[in-house]
Amino acid sequence: MGCTHNCSTCSSDCSSKQPENLLKPLNDLSKVNKVYAIVSGKGGVGKSTVTSMLAVAMNRRGHRTAILDADITGPSIPKMFGVHDKAEAMDEKLLPARSKTGIEMMSINLLLPNEDDPVIWRGPVIGGAVSQFWTDTIWKDIDYMFVDMPPGTGDVPLTVFQSLPVDGIIVVTSPQQLVSTIVNKAVRMAEMMNIPIVGLVENYSYYECKHCGEKIKIFGDSHIAEVAEAHHIPVLASLPIDPEVAKIADNGLIELFEGDALEAAADIIEKQ
Repeated sequence: MGCTHNCSTCSSDCSSKQPENLLKPLNDLSKVNKVYAIVSGKGGVGKSTVTSMLAVAMNRRGHRTAILDADITGPSIPKMFGVHDKAEAMDEKLLPARSKTGIEMMSINLLLPNEDDPVIWRGPVIGGAVSQFWTDTIWKDIDYMFVDMPPGTGDVPLTVFQSLPVDGIIVVTSPQQLVSTIVNKAVRMAEMMNIPIVGLVENYSYYECKHCGEKIKIFGDSHIAEVAEAHHIPVLASLPIDPEVAKIADNGLIELFEGDALEAAADIIEKQ
């Protein structure tokens, strides 16, 4: 009775009331086709490495690729790509840095006076910075953007899921049962917010002996199949412990990594 059909000004709690759309629009100079968030239940599982390798894999396939580093208090993306120049501004907009092969990126480390300066901000300010990376950066004709998320299910993941048009998430884990338990929380958060789950990537699955070829499970037996089955999502990759990948990442040369461990994940992303 007397409905104005304007839910934003209505205080009634009716069944037809639509949820508020919190998506932040890109600026007029930007265009991003697909957005994928790389998440983990806890830190230290190699999420940033997987993010970087996925971006490199898609870039090698000829796609214009970008990384939004949403880990404000622990940014690592620029270092992995050997990018140390500061981000520039144009007409009150930010210009993303570019890697040697043309991958665009925006990170708080590109804005700090010194890369080692800590970011001591409260949650709402951090969330606001992530939103600004999306809205105030000139992302030109990006085919695939990968968002390197901080661990957990706190302010920043909530901001990203609500503010960015996320097409899917990729969950990174490691073999320990404790980590798999925490991964369930990240998966459940995505399900509760209706974010599609592309699949799981298990890092540090094993170490392959260079002399005999034996696969040694340093962190114990994998539990990723149990998590995948419980949530009806695929396992995209099981990545070994590879000192060479760690070395090139530390030296800012992640674009030189070899191997096809993430090609199945890239195939699925490309087909969506």
